Amino acid sequence: MKSRTPIMLVTGSLGSGKTTLVRRIVGAADRRIAVVMNEFGEVAVDSKVLQGKNIQIVELLGGCVCCSLTGEFEAAVREIVDTIQPEFIVVEATGVAESDALVYEVQDNLPDVRLDCVVFVVDAYMSLKFPYVSHTMDTQLKAADVILINKIDQMTTDEVQTVESQVRQYNENAVFFKTMGCDMDTKLLFGLAPQERPPVPWTHHGETTFRSFAYQTESFLDEEKFSRLISTLPPTVFRVKGFVRFSNACHLFNYVVGRADLEEFAADKTQLVFIGRQLESVRDDVLRRLHECEAQT
Repeated sequence: MKSRTPIMLVTGSLGSGKTTLVRRIVGAADRRIAVVMNEFGEVAVDSKVLQGKNIQIVELLGGCVCCSLTGEFEAAVREIVDTIQPEFIVVEATGVAESDALVYEVQDNLPDVRLDCVVFVVDAYMSLKFPYVSHTMDTQLKAADVILINKIDQMTTDEVQTVESQVRQYNENAVFFKTMGCDMDTKLLFGLAPQERPPVPWTHHGETTFRSFAYQTESFLDEEKFSRLISTLPPTVFRVKGFVRFSNACHLFNYVVGRADLEEFAADKTQLVFIGRQLESVRDDVLRRLHECEAQT
């Protein structure tokens, strides 16, 4: 059974560091990735640097994917899925793209792909100097699952905190990272398959440690109880990925910052990985509730 191809949208203001983040994603890639660059202008300068193993570059020139190039964007993604068959697609949107329109295109017009994650990169220095938020930036912030406050090396700790407070006014549910040169562990953006559990916790630049724990069972889960559990996960859990078996069907399951997705997929057991901050305080309760979802035989 062929699953939909996951797609990540990388958004943010002009010059914030989006291409730097995409380059880090490419450099750390251990799977076949297609990168879609959407640059505002006639010459695709940035996309020329994105060449690497198992990477296919698709350049969209002359406009914005959510405006004049909407049709071309859809056609390009379909062609990528059909001809390249990547394991993951990363789209770097132009700084003037409206994320809600991109999300709509992916969810409503591209049935062969699945929205996996929306990332917004904030230029911390420019945000402090010019705190005005345009309508486009407003929609980008609200649509984000993950927000990087980038270029913190150019600011004091208090100034970074001010920027974060400003950004949280538009999106308080996203997962925040504070970075220099978008230096984060990109595994946290992709999520991990059950067999890919990290041997050690993730850390970077003094941020709270990210941890993971796994759950698996050969019992069927009660779908109603499982849905209720997922809808009430604590905010310290920002990513869940794996397979879920109900009595009537098996599913590939993805969860990121409150948005959950089930897709029919053959699996012989339930296997899930939970990723987040300070999981020690919630792990036992989540596992207990998962056991309560198991159907009694």
